[in-house]
Amino acid sequence: MGLRINQNIAAQNAYRNLSVTDNQMAKSLEKLSSGFRINRAADDAAGLSISEGLRSQIGGLKTAVRNTQDGVSVAQTAEGSLNEVTSILQRMRDLSVQTSNSGAMDAEAKDAANKEMKQLNAELDRIGSTTSFGKAKLLDGSFGATKAITGSAGVAKDDLATATGTSATGLRAGSSFDITVVDGKTLDTPVSISFADDEIPAGATGQDIAKLVNEKISTQLKGVAGENFQGNEVSMSATTDATGATTFKLSGAGEFNVGAGGTDLLAQLNLAPAADLDSLEDISGGNTGRFQVGANANVNERIAVSIGAVNAGTLGTSALDLTTADGPNEAITVLDKAIQNVSDSRAALGAIQNRFEHTINNLNVAVENLSASESRIRDTDMAQEMVSFTRAQILTQAGTSMLSQANQSAQNVLSLLR
Repeated sequence: MGLRINQNIAAQNAYRNLSVTDNQMAKSLEKLSSGFRINRAADDAAGLSISEGLRSQIGGLKTAVRNTQDGVSVAQTAEGSLNEVTSILQRMRDLSVQTSNSGAMDAEAKDAANKEMKQLNAELDRIGSTTSFGKAKLLDGSFGATKAITGSAGVAKDDLATATGTSATGLRAGSSFDITVVDGKTLDTPVSISFADDEIPAGATGQDIAKLVNEKISTQLKGVAGENFQGNEVSMSATTDATGATTFKLSGAGEFNVGAGGTDLLAQLNLAPAADLDSLEDISGGNTGRFQVGANANVNERIAVSIGAVNAGTLGTSALDLTTADGPNEAITVLDKAIQNVSDSRAALGAIQNRFEHTINNLNVAVENLSASESRIRDTDMAQEMVSFTRAQILTQAGTSMLSQANQSAQNVLSLLR
């Protein structure tokens, strides 16, 4: 190669390599200082896309953990109040047993016991109307996704249907209704809930009817082909007021279509005429009682909780009178059933609380594993990156030195001009 001064190829070569190593060192410094291997899409476009998806999932699962913890708190709050309800009912039963001892109880003593019974009923009503989690009432019958029926004449009914009494005369074979939408998901094949002849016996209360319906709904939903329902996405609750009227509410079903035999069902339950019923529509507060326990908009990542009303009317204690001849014995029978109903509600809340706790454990494991996956993609391997940084640092120093030497080489031409 001849000596020349217009083009210093050696210096240009040294500069190019120096620029490359200096850029590498700058990237290594960025990764070491931020802790991330991917700081921009250019670092790893595919890795960035995957890691951002994982970040969304992790964030959603962490929020789901907090949601589920709220569910545990709700169950604990409701069960704590029901614990006191049980104590009140036990005291009422003690009073009933005491007043049934007519050989030793005079009229004044019975009247005194009856006065305490009334005060205890008032406390049952107060607990039922005031127990809440934040602003959500837990024991007044409103906690749970509810729907309203719109009549064919356009008149909206507040509840699924309202019975005129607490008893049913039995259902004829073929009585049924169809559920076509479960928790916002339309079913390919409607779930039909049907009843055999006299399956609901005469004298059954609203609670008995709701329990039987829920057992059928749970069984039917679990058997829906191609779906992964747990059976508790749809439920019916029954509330009986002081006058004896029973209100049924359907939770979690987007539509409630009365089938060919449905007229018999409604008639036998003493419900509003089938001709007045059209379809279910959302009403205010329809999403209370639903807990999001996953990161996606999926029916399987939501748990619906429905808590029935608890007060003197629904428990049947409001009309008890210990001053009559048969009053104490009737009270014992009613209170035994009320205690059992409250115990069943407490057991259900305990079961859902345990389910929530298992859900939390599962979510935490998922967060841990997904965080590890996201870290492997996104985070810097500090040891490996330090090796790359050291190499780039040495090459930068060497390149700077060689660029200086290459610039000095052109000075040799001056000796030829002397």
